Amino acid sequence: MGTPQAAVPTLERLIEDGHDVVAVYTQPDRPSGRGNKIVFSPVKEFAIQRAIPVYQPTKVKTVEAAEDFRSLDADIAVVVAYGRILPEAFLTAFPNGAVNVHFSLLPAYRGAAPVNWAIVNGETKTGATTMRMDIGLDTGDILLQRETEIGGHETSVELMDRLAVMGAELCSETLRNLKHIDARVQDHPVATFAPIMKKSDGQIDWTMSARDITNRIRGFQPFPSAFTFLNEKRFTIWRTEAADGGFGAGPGTILAGGAGELLVSCGSGTVISLLEIQFEGKRRVHAKEFLNSGQLRPGMVFG
Repeated sequence: MGTPQAAVPTLERLIEDGHDVVAVYTQPDRPSGRGNKIVFSPVKEFAIQRAIPVYQPTKVKTVEAAEDFRSLDADIAVVVAYGRILPEAFLTAFPNGAVNVHFSLLPAYRGAAPVNWAIVNGETKTGATTMRMDIGLDTGDILLQRETEIGGHETSVELMDRLAVMGAELCSETLRNLKHIDARVQDHPVATFAPIMKKSDGQIDWTMSARDITNRIRGFQPFPSAFTFLNEKRFTIWRTEAADGGFGAGPGTILAGGAGELLVSCGSGTVISLLEIQFEGKRRVHAKEFLNSGQLRPGMVFG
């Protein structure tokens, strides 16, 4: 049971390990892009290529949905970023219940966007966890965990790609040793959360420090992205780094920099260097292209 690209490596690994995947559950097809063309989820695309039956119920909290699920007569359900809270009838349908691959070191970052919020919050490490699912939000007993460092310039897209492979390996090990793993109860009082991201989360608050802003730019990719406004025009910021110095200008002020540098004043006297930006409706470019065009000049203020 999974939907995005991050769930595909686990499905592929299950097949490689010789498991008989009797069905795939994924979110219903949805329109996407300017033409509202119906697109399949990455998991569905992969399942079709492997001739695995695909189920896409619009509702899972019905008697009919539970009966259809139980009729598959599987040994276990493996869930990776399915995108639905599963009712108890699903979690208890099969002899070995349901195992989830979650992309954090639980109980840290329970919820929909653990990779994004870990980077936004400046964490230096994260990982993958397999757990036995219960009716709570990522509250089930932990089976196995694996830790990894978060690169200083790594975006959430890049980190998710690594964790997807790590999660697939961890799931393989979990299923191979399932009968011998001593599951452990999570330390619930210290749990932290990673809620669904909103568009408004991406708007840059220039009163934050350069480091905090950089973390948000890395973490809010590909959605909601980090953006700011200048004269009511939207600019998306894709890549930055903290710069030396503090110039005493107000937060969001564009500063005079060296050759090819686009510097912006941030909170606490810090400065950020914008490396890759995008004007609305245009392609992503290096910041120096904006400097050369004269669209952004020292003294202008983002906000």
